[in-house]
Amino acid sequence: MPIIQPVVIDKHCTAKLERDLAAYPQGIIFPVDKPYKWTSSDVVRKIKYALRNYFGTKNIKIGHAGTLDPLATGLLIICVGKATKLSEALQAEKKEYIAEFTLGATTPSFDREHPIDALYPTDHITPDSLQSAVAQLTAQTEQLPPVFSAKYVNGTRSYFLARHGEEVELKPSPIKIYATELLDSDGDWGLERPSYGCDAEHNTFMVKKRIASQEDNPLPLYTENSLLTPEQINALPRAVVRIECSKGTYIRSVARDFGLALGSGAFMSALRRTASGGFRVEDAINLKEFFKF
Repeated sequence: MPIIQPVVIDKHCTAKLERDLAAYPQGIIFPVDKPYKWTSSDVVRKIKYALRNYFGTKNIKIGHAGTLDPLATGLLIICVGKATKLSEALQAEKKEYIAEFTLGATTPSFDREHPIDALYPTDHITPDSLQSAVAQLTAQTEQLPPVFSAKYVNGTRSYFLARHGEEVELKPSPIKIYATELLDSDGDWGLERPSYGCDAEHNTFMVKKRIASQEDNPLPLYTENSLLTPEQINALPRAVVRIECSKGTYIRSVARDFGLALGSGAFMSALRRTASGGFRVEDAINLKEFFKF
């Protein structure tokens, strides 16, 4: 089988994109920095529309190499034309994430999409215990995915069943966590966090729309009746962790396991994908700039 060698267009490219799609017989790869609250499908649709207009043709194959949840930002690899044949191979590459874990509480989805459902002590947590818990993560060889995930259960997305109150039973999946590093207990790592109650009406509409179509995980539904106020949630202790892992690793599940290792609870409050295979987010295209071509 001949090797496909697509053109990679990132933020360092100085040559202008050709107007004729035929100039790229091996396809194109666009590493992009996915914005906060966009689904991966949103990015694909927007880029496909822009490229149709730019190349003057509707016949464009396009897809992405690994979904990012709406609450996550960072590297999303977009494949165009013949490069779409590389999607599975690109998805199988090692990933790197910067994750923020909020300690002392849990949610049903292991992230901020759902309200806090339980509280746990944190006074016993020390810098040493944080380092130990981070180190323990690399021992994992399998992981139980969250029920609010895109895993299929008898042909239906698990999150679709869970959001309709149906009981979901998932099996552990083999994973590999290659390396972890405790970066900070707080600080600015390019992470964006949701704020409870900021746009509840809009997000409720989006949730219904996404559930109906079973597309990517919906935008967060900021619900009431949490055990803590928004101010109390934001005051909870946090840990920022760098994680290198295999395909299929749910960082939300890593957050759950991190809390257990600490003898407490934890949920993922922010996430950024910083690398996938040989691609890094610092080389990725900002979508605002992309749409200016």
